[in-house]
Amino acid sequence: MILSIAEFIGRFHPVLVHLPIGILLIALLLQWLSQRSQYALGEGALRLLWVSGTLASWLSCATGYLLSLSGEYDEQTVDWHMWMAVSLALLASLLCVLIFKHVTGKWFRAASLLLLLLIMITGHLGGSLTHGADYLTSGLSNSDGQPKTVAKVIPNIQEASAYTDVVEPLLQSKCYSCHGPTKQKGGLRMDSPAWLLKGGKEGQVIRGGQADQSELIKRLLLAREEEHHMPPKEKPQLSERQIALLHWWVEQGADFTKKIKELPQAEKTKALLLSFQGPAQQKMPSTVPEEPVDAADEKALQRLRDRGIIVLPVAQNSHYLMVNLTMAAAIKDADIELLLPLKKQLVWLKAGGTNISDTALQFISQCSQLTVLQLNSTRITDRGLPLLRSLSNLQSLNLVGSSVSMQGVMPLQSLKKLQAIYLYQTQVQSADWKQLTRAFPRVQLDSGGYKVPYFTTDTTLMQPPVQGK
Repeated sequence: MILSIAEFIGRFHPVLVHLPIGILLIALLLQWLSQRSQYALGEGALRLLWVSGTLASWLSCATGYLLSLSGEYDEQTVDWHMWMAVSLALLASLLCVLIFKHVTGKWFRAASLLLLLLIMITGHLGGSLTHGADYLTSGLSNSDGQPKTVAKVIPNIQEASAYTDVVEPLLQSKCYSCHGPTKQKGGLRMDSPAWLLKGGKEGQVIRGGQADQSELIKRLLLAREEEHHMPPKEKPQLSERQIALLHWWVEQGADFTKKIKELPQAEKTKALLLSFQGPAQQKMPSTVPEEPVDAADEKALQRLRDRGIIVLPVAQNSHYLMVNLTMAAAIKDADIELLLPLKKQLVWLKAGGTNISDTALQFISQCSQLTVLQLNSTRITDRGLPLLRSLSNLQSLNLVGSSVSMQGVMPLQSLKKLQAIYLYQTQVQSADWKQLTRAFPRVQLDSGGYKVPYFTTDTTLMQPPVQGK
């Protein structure tokens, strides 16, 4: 009970911490301005500001200490933040005493400058605890405001590492902000296999072979309004497809070393995994137009990012863009209209595994610069596919796991630059291939079972870290 009361009081720290910052900054400003007669302020008002700011700083220190007992934050950063805050409170107390004793000479001015510096340092450390160590400089180092998480392009999903190439990027994009190096809510850290296996205050979060008994999966499946639902309802959510993938991985033993092909897969799971597959990396550079293009509208880019959609330049110093819809939650046809302001810059679109239908193709068909389009495992049909005839630059089209048939594909003969169509697990019948091959003599018609070069990633067998280390 004592610990729970302490945690409850500690949660008031984010509310109180802004009071000493604001009050002491105002006190410093008015103190300096009062040296000029036209800005002179009554002694009583200045004393009230200094006393209020000093008391608020001590209250912030007390609640901050109680909040730190939860163990949810990086210990080293917490220690620095705490001692800087205590130094700030002590210095504010000293300045308060000097004000009451009418000592405002050069030593007071020097102490005031030191107080200003301490406010900045302490505030920065507090921000690092809640937003990450680089929250202040990330905008400078990444002028495009791109998300740090870069989804891997997986040319052959069966050859990919289940954890490193598929599971880890999902956890990084959705979980590390609360369970990473600088913040560990509930004592849980998820940014390495060892920490993930260790679990948090309430024990293990994954039980290999028992997905339905694993806390990670149970919390993902809770209603978004539930208190224990993860991620928190105000943060970007995992899609049903991503949750299904995590459920499958845990159910198959939550292995950190095996490739996808080494794990059991039902037919439904194979189709799910294919939605994470992308075009081969070595083919990417040839799909970028040579003609220069103006930068995309920043407001349009921000609207996409606010929706949880990943937008990245296809190459350094290039204004051409790749858009990845697969990491955003519950993408609908109406969301595709957000792409239209980018139609001159958009060359790669990854929409596989989303819930879009033929209606979305009305917007996609206006993005005339598209060279790579992934519509695998979507709800598109033969009725909407002919709309893509307007994409004169299209080179690669992924229709894997969709319900399209030969009748829908045939109208695409007019696309002179088309090089590959991926038709695995579609309604194209074996008897149709001969006719399709004649209709598309220069196009690779892929029916699955192919081999694509893959750059392997070394893996290491991980064990949970020893308690207390």
